[in-house]
Formats: sequence, structure tokens, C-alpha cells
Amino acid sequence: MNTAAAQRRTEVKALLAATVTVVLWSSAFVVIRDAGSYLSPGVLALGRLVTGALALGGVLLVRREGFPPRAAWPGIVTSGILWFGVYMVALNAGEQRIDAGTASLVINVGPILMAVLGGWLLGEGFPPQLIAGIPLAFAGAVLVGFASSGGGEASVTGVLLCLLAAVGSAAGVIAQKPALRHASALQVTAFGSAIGAVACLPFAGNVVGEISSAPPRAIGAILYLGLFPTALAFSTWAYALSRTTAGRMGATTYLVPVVVILLSWVAVGEIPAPLSFAGGAMCLAGVAVARRKPKSDKQKGDARDR
Repeated sequence: MNTAAAQRRTEVKALLAATVTVVLWSSAFVVIRDAGSYLSPGVLALGRLVTGALALGGVLLVRREGFPPRAAWPGIVTSGILWFGVYMVALNAGEQRIDAGTASLVINVGPILMAVLGGWLLGEGFPPQLIAGIPLAFAGAVLVGFASSGGGEASVTGVLLCLLAAVGSAAGVIAQKPALRHASALQVTAFGSAIGAVACLPFAGNVVGEISSAPPRAIGAILYLGLFPTALAFSTWAYALSRTTAGRMGATTYLVPVVVILLSWVAVGEIPAPLSFAGGAMCLAGVAVARRKPKSDKQKGDARDR
């Protein structure tokens, strides 16, 4: 009984952590859209990563966790370059060329790649619930994306950049998962952010000029993105990822477009189209199906309780 209860508590904590991640990542889409009017993609990514790395580095010092074990470094370096670096720059650049609805739709190719790569490279398999839930959630994301884009024509370059971001995030998650077996979520996130910042150093030459001419709200955007969608949200993501599969965590991110629509509604008064509500319901249903445990696992838990 104690074992089953402890497992349920772990699952609840992981779900709460994933919820924090989804809400903060969703807010990042709104903030990036605004900050992109004043800052180039590389400068915005570099400022965000440096802020996040410094904040997490301070927490590491307080907690005295130190450097990760050697076995964790391949995954940390790979995820730092591909996810923290490539993903953020590509997403920033993509959002300057296409509307948020289309961007969120293309980015949602990522969870499909996570599920495929996780089943293939990490041995997570392809549970029927995941296979059924992901297409349903993706279909919902298509409706949300189409409704928010108004059916407008998208820039091919913008779509390709968002597709590159999706590939970078999926590959980064698959690399990060093994690293979490050897290092804490805090260590993986802190040093991943630092690696991403190093990867973005080629953009450092433009930092002073752009920031000096940008309004205070752009500086605030960098600080917000670094502290919350990066330092906090990537840490809660790593915490949850260490306690579930990459495929199930990837499916959770299908809620991001839904939350983006709701945040835009509350923050700037953009009233969602009816199609957005239908797509949101499909996303919720798909994520619920994808994250459902197989009956065999539940039966094992019940047997342990008895």
C-alpha cells in the first residue's frame, strides 16, 4: 500500500510540475511576440539564457549541488545546444515571420517526434494510449492554430524556422532524459542553460546596441523569460521528465496553444474564435488519453495494495 501511495504522490507532483511548465511556456509565446519588435532573435535568446543560467547558478550554490557527474554531461551538452540554443533562436526568428497560431501548430510537431524518438531510442515503446492520444491532441492543435491564424498565408521561412525549433526541442528532450538518471533536474537545467548561452555567444556583438535602444518593456521581457519560462519552467519540466516518459511529457505540451489563446484573451482582450474552443477540448482529451496509464500497470498497483 505504501509503495502504491508513494507512486501516486510522485505522479501528482510530476503532473503539477508539468502544469507549471505548460503555463509558463505558454506565456513565453506572448512575451516573445512583443519583445521581438525590439530585439533580434539571437539577442533575445542570449539574454534569456544568461538570465536563466545566473539565476539557476545561484540556486545551485545555495543548495551546494555542484557539478553533475561525468555520465550526465553528454546529455546536458546536447540538450543545451539543441534545445536551449537552437530551439530558442529558431522560435524567436520564426515568430517574427509568421503569426502565433501557425507557429504553435508547427511547433507541435515536436511532441510527435519526442514520442517516436523516445519509443525508438529510449526503449519507452509505443503504448496504445499514447498512439491514440497524440493524433487527437495534434488535431486539436491544428484547429487552435487555424482559428488563431485566421487562415492567412504563412511565410515559408517562418514555418521552416519553427520546424527547426520543433526538431531541436524533441532531440534535446531525448538527450536530456538519460542525463536525468545521473544528475538532478536543477543541475541538468542550470548547466543546459549555460551551454545554450555559450552557443548563442556569436550574437553577443549586438547586445549592447539593441538593449540600449530598446524600451524598458523589452528589458523586462528578457528578465521574465529568463527567470520564469527558462529557469523555473525548464526545471519543473526536467523534474517531471525524470518521473515519466518522454512521450507522455511531450503530449502534455499540446496544452500550450490552448493556454496561449486563453492568456491572449485575458491579457490583450483577443476573443478566441469558436473553433479555438473546439480545438482546445480536443487537445485536453488527447492529452488525457496519452497520459493514461495502461490497465496492466493499474492492475499491478491494485495487486500491490492488496
